[in-house]
Amino acid sequence: MKDLVIIGGGPAGMSAAIAAYENGIQDILILERDEHLGGILQQCIHNGFGLHKFGEELTGPEYAWKYEKKVRELGIECKLNTMVLDLSDDKIITATNSEDGIFQIQAKAVILAMGCRERAKGALNIAGSRPAGIYSAGTAQKFVNMKGYLPGKNVVILGSGDIGLIMARRMTLEGAKVHVVCELMPYSGGLARNIEQCLNDFNIPLKLSHTVVETHGKDRLEGVTIAQVDEKRKPIAETREYIPCDTLLLSVGLIPENELSKSANVAICNTTNGAVVDQDRQTSITGIFACGNVLHVHDLVDFVSQEAEIAGKAAAEYIVGRQNENLKITVKTDGKIRYTVPQIITKKKDVTVYFRVSDVYKNVKINITDGNTTLLSKKRPKVAPGEMESITLKREQLENAKELYFSLEAM
Repeated sequence: MKDLVIIGGGPAGMSAAIAAYENGIQDILILERDEHLGGILQQCIHNGFGLHKFGEELTGPEYAWKYEKKVRELGIECKLNTMVLDLSDDKIITATNSEDGIFQIQAKAVILAMGCRERAKGALNIAGSRPAGIYSAGTAQKFVNMKGYLPGKNVVILGSGDIGLIMARRMTLEGAKVHVVCELMPYSGGLARNIEQCLNDFNIPLKLSHTVVETHGKDRLEGVTIAQVDEKRKPIAETREYIPCDTLLLSVGLIPENELSKSANVAICNTTNGAVVDQDRQTSITGIFACGNVLHVHDLVDFVSQEAEIAGKAAAEYIVGRQNENLKITVKTDGKIRYTVPQIITKKKDVTVYFRVSDVYKNVKINITDGNTTLLSKKRPKVAPGEMESITLKREQLENAKELYFSLEAM
């Protein structure tokens, strides 16, 4: 029996563990499948982390080390090289490693912090054979930054997510030629600062509303054919263009790792592919919490840490017997706002709601209403899908609310 088990030892898992410890829970176990703590941050050797959280610019390993050091100082137990096989709705965890074999743990509370995985080529239906030289951007990042291998010399990148943009710069710095970054949508999926620092600073072209329609080569990739797409995202035949290359990197989206969540019968949001949670990041199963990229994909690790602290503190309160209020305010959105986290509110307290929009909009007003009553309106000069937005609702605004509706209005 453990008071709290955290599945995942990345930035979310470590932040949640520290927050729970600081709120009175010391019987904590972190289960991590890799050989070290830190998660994806270990291969993110570029800077730009920690500006919000620590007020300084850190690399990924430096950011992870700040949390790992604290975890070790507090004496929080960690099992590395440990794969969690199953999680039941009564919080029994089945896991395996080389030392303990297959074992089970009964937990009073569980925090899900498994992160996310990259969408692979098989999900894209690109015509062509399966030659060497096609990688997800994260795999290429691990090869270059951790293994010391250069995947190729002539590169095309499909997708303008942050990992793809960062790898365009990284491959260029390592001596490769990045011919183009193609993006299916009419806007980039990455942060504006990454477009500026990774593409514009290195004169790497970004082609919006373009995609890869075919790969060429048998044993090794020899080239790709790209094409412009119409409003329905269908390739326009007369715009096809062949680009010789030996490497294709895919940065085409991240998928939260929620197989364990599903095995515990946790309700999943169709838009985020993560759990449906309340303001404490508690899922539909009482005592199971979720945070970080397993809940929804974040832009910045600083926000992952902030969210994990919410989950860690709430898990600690749950373990010592906190009772939920008899309240359920559902949060709904219009089509222009894709989703919110949390999706429900079960406590009358100040709540920060995070959300993403479905397109690039300029000079807009975010309206939050309860029926016909407008609770809050916030102006934004520009919103984009690549950057998460947030609005804080005060306790008084939730006093008589039954349902919150988030909508976006042009000014």
